[in-house]
Amino acid sequence: MKKLLAALSVALLAVSAGAAHAKDWSTVRFGVDASYAPFESKAPDGKLVGFDIDLGNEICKRLNAKCVWVEQDFDGIIPALKAKKFDGALSSMTITPEREQQIAFSVKLFNTPTRLVAKKGSNLQATADALKGKSVGVEQGTIQETYAKANWAPKGVNVVPYQNQDQVYADLLSGRLDAALQDEVQADLGFLKTPRGAGFAFAGKEIPTGAAAIGLRKEDADLKAKIDKAIADMIKDGTYKKLAAKYFDFDVYGS
Repeated sequence: MKKLLAALSVALLAVSAGAAHAKDWSTVRFGVDASYAPFESKAPDGKLVGFDIDLGNEICKRLNAKCVWVEQDFDGIIPALKAKKFDGALSSMTITPEREQQIAFSVKLFNTPTRLVAKKGSNLQATADALKGKSVGVEQGTIQETYAKANWAPKGVNVVPYQNQDQVYADLLSGRLDAALQDEVQADLGFLKTPRGAGFAFAGKEIPTGAAAIGLRKEDADLKAKIDKAIADMIKDGTYKKLAAKYFDFDVYGS
């Protein structure tokens, strides 16, 4: 009997310890770089808007959690996530092997092909030979920066990093840049189809770069499970498609 009571006491202590260390996800904080319309940007009143914002708010609703949005330049978003400044990086972040060494990812949110943008009539192509001696702007910390520095910079292309995408477009408009490399959907809807992008167009072919997801800390497996289920349920019940239709007239999720 004494042995049984002792074993029960140890088991209860273990359960209590686990409960004491269980994380409370009644509030979920998402980090976001609000310079990437239509995925994330600021409305004139300062409110965060965009497809990622809608997805995050819907996820929190399904988790019965309060959503808190924390603005963060993209190049610092993984260090800030690991430093626990927020719980998830929800900012059009593409899954890559390098990032997977540092953090975990939710299931896929949408596809993220990459495309070059330049002045209409420039005849530029998304190749090192065509861009040799040219200046190409990229947002710091993005897969586009990684791609351009690995494939173009060693062959004479001047790859210029910026803290956010708005700065890239500002220098493209001023003529300081010959081209800009970024997510195709963002470039199309957030720049080319706006008044400021009227004199520009896609240059060259699409560069396949993978799928975007929510970046999470590896130790937060319970949060990942909750978020993955919420995303799967949104796709299954049609909520994802309804939210996407506000921004896109094509299948942004892809195959």
